[in-house]
Amino acid sequence: MRRATKRVDCGGVKIGGGAPVSIQSMTNTDTRDVAATLRQIDALAEAGCDIVRCAIPDAEAAEAFGRVRQASRLPLVADIHFDHRLALAAMRAGADKIRINPGNIGGAAAVQAVVALAKERRIPIRVGVNAGSLERRLLEKHGGPTGAALAESALAQVAALEALDFFDIVVSMKSSDLRVNQEAHSAAAAATAYPFHIGVTEAGFDLGGEAKSAIGAGALLLAGIGDTLRVSLTGDPVREVLLAAEILKATDLRAGSIRLIACPTCGRCRVDLESIARRVAERAAALEKRRPRAACMSVAVMGCAVNGPGEAAHADIGVACGDGRAVIFQKGAIAKTVPEASAAAELIKGMEAIWESLT
Repeated sequence: MRRATKRVDCGGVKIGGGAPVSIQSMTNTDTRDVAATLRQIDALAEAGCDIVRCAIPDAEAAEAFGRVRQASRLPLVADIHFDHRLALAAMRAGADKIRINPGNIGGAAAVQAVVALAKERRIPIRVGVNAGSLERRLLEKHGGPTGAALAESALAQVAALEALDFFDIVVSMKSSDLRVNQEAHSAAAAATAYPFHIGVTEAGFDLGGEAKSAIGAGALLLAGIGDTLRVSLTGDPVREVLLAAEILKATDLRAGSIRLIACPTCGRCRVDLESIARRVAERAAALEKRRPRAACMSVAVMGCAVNGPGEAAHADIGVACGDGRAVIFQKGAIAKTVPEASAAAELIKGMEAIWESLT
């Protein structure tokens, strides 16, 4: 069961309060390069991103952010550090949400000014805590960037905003240590009902970064924690979005998705199962791109008689191959038996029919 949280609106995308877990990423272009930033936002949108964050390191970037926002297909979050005037400029430029750390934004008066404008314009604030930039007092108190230290820092930032009568808050606590990440979220989840932006910071790249991100985010989601997700990988941010979508699909949290179940193959397999699975996966991806359905479905591609019939029967539609034949299962019952050569085509036809019937 997902954790019950307050709902926040980010440019029309709902975060928390039972809304679907949204996917976020961050542009790695120079925000001052409006054309390049918009190209990357378009690529992220095509990949399935829901919300994009842009860095605002200076006044020129804040001015450019306004032009990016005017043309953006997606809600934009302004990422601000150290200078509260940049937060004010970004909000005036149309930011749908801002990401700040009240502890480094410039003192009490600066925080008050940011909160006043955010309240006036109904712009949510994401308070972000990172293990790499925790307050010295908390590092000394806890003996390092522990989960308890991260949670305490985040809750203190929340309290600072609440003291100013501001409650449109999203909480973020990130560490590159998976255990610290899990401990921080578990501790804070017990103490607040604000929605959480989750992910594993500085996860790395390629297979190692993807594995670390999947484990960290997946563990939280399976524990019911997480309302919006960013996978943080070195390199092209489109990879972040694709992996985030797969994580949500694997945890049954991505609406309008088709979950593929395929056996790993072994010496008992007598069919080119990989080619069948790839054909099915390609068609499923094309169907998902339209994402017209709120419901999800599962498709099983199995290669032998040991686990094949059971897995295929438990999926919405599936195939179990063997002895030159392919048995198509639909909703737990045998629908038809076809030659193995027709397995992919028959499975795709049945998958399309079920997909179109979903509402």
